[in-house]
Amino acid sequence: MLDAALTVLADCPLHELSMEAVAEAAGVGKPVLYTAFRTRTEMVTALFAREHRHGVEQVRAAVSEHLSVAEPKEAYTATVSAFLWSALEHPTRWRLILTAPESVPRDYRSALRTARSGIIDEAEHLAKAGAALDPRLAKLDPVLLGHTMLSFAEMLGRLAVNDPDRYPRERLERYATVAMTMFAPSEPLNRAHR
Repeated sequence: MLDAALTVLADCPLHELSMEAVAEAAGVGKPVLYTAFRTRTEMVTALFAREHRHGVEQVRAAVSEHLSVAEPKEAYTATVSAFLWSALEHPTRWRLILTAPESVPRDYRSALRTARSGIIDEAEHLAKAGAALDPRLAKLDPVLLGHTMLSFAEMLGRLAVNDPDRYPRERLERYATVAMTMFAPSEPLNRAHR
């Protein structure tokens, strides 16, 4: 049933999701759907919880996989690239996660905040590891850098899933790579100050 709800959401915004449309997409009658979920809110809550869990698993796998890269800039851009692949592989999931309206169930908003805090902690860890490898990054507050890195990746993800024709993955990856040189350029910004 939740797969059917996700299929329906690929073509309509959340506020237009109806039990009738989900039942039709699932190939069942509304009574069967109402047996599984008593209300639309219950179904939406279950859908958000499932997609959120899968999304967090994807992000954590991408982050941990790329922390082993020696250079901080490469580690971050590889993580962003993996995230963009995930977002574009499951755009409906990521649209739900990255653009969740205020009308989503309170429990989901709370779970989203909790998961985001964990991901910020991991981004902060990446920032600290980068500072240990590159003294230029040591000048940046690792907590703020972690927030910046996550917000930047989320912004790229929103662009990718909401308008993939205008913002293809390759364009966003190039931008992330170039933008990272602002934090850790390949060459010192001013050799005269050495």
